[in-house]
Amino acid sequence: MKRNIISQTVARFIAFLTRRGARLLTGARSLWVGCEPELKQRIYYANHNSHIDFILLWSSLPTHIRRKTRPIAASDYWLKDGLRRFLIQDTFSGVTIQRNRSDQQDPLQPVKDVLAEGYSIIFFPEGTRNLNDDVEMLQFKSGLYHLSQQFPDVEVVPVWISNLKRVMPKGAFIPLPLLSTVIFGEPLALDQLTGKDQFLQHAQQQLLKLKEAENQ
Repeated sequence: MKRNIISQTVARFIAFLTRRGARLLTGARSLWVGCEPELKQRIYYANHNSHIDFILLWSSLPTHIRRKTRPIAASDYWLKDGLRRFLIQDTFSGVTIQRNRSDQQDPLQPVKDVLAEGYSIIFFPEGTRNLNDDVEMLQFKSGLYHLSQQFPDVEVVPVWISNLKRVMPKGAFIPLPLLSTVIFGEPLALDQLTGKDQFLQHAQQQLLKLKEAENQ
């Protein structure tokens, strides 16, 4: 019991330092251009360039919203060792999923479970980090569509994270002190979208549109 209390205290302290450190090092600012920071159940979906993407987005949420929001992360990276496991599970209350289906199990089931419990999530529909400087965004996987279909009452909100390819380049362990912006857009109008392909194309277009708000 005492060990659990100590572990929880350490996790909260690391979470505090990580939030403050990430925003300080990146000079991060938050822009809510299409919605308000309200305590609504949402799927925040974002572009994915760095392992600190979810940390920056998670840190940009007000405290009362952040406590009800869980990042979704790849188990093959975050469960590699005890430290990463502690960070994702205890510090950030993250949910890990297998990116590659190995049997008949639904890889999205852990995500569906936390949505069914009423949590919001941070989700990266590209499925992996985009490390190609010549490609603005990788093609979306179908997971975002399936989640929106199973949970139609949950708002699906695009979030553009700018500059993180330069803030956290491949192979870096410490973010570079460059300005980054987290831009929250308008929830998708799900009732106006028909079919998986149209949904994914529209979701990607809405995310890319948020880049324009960065310089406004």
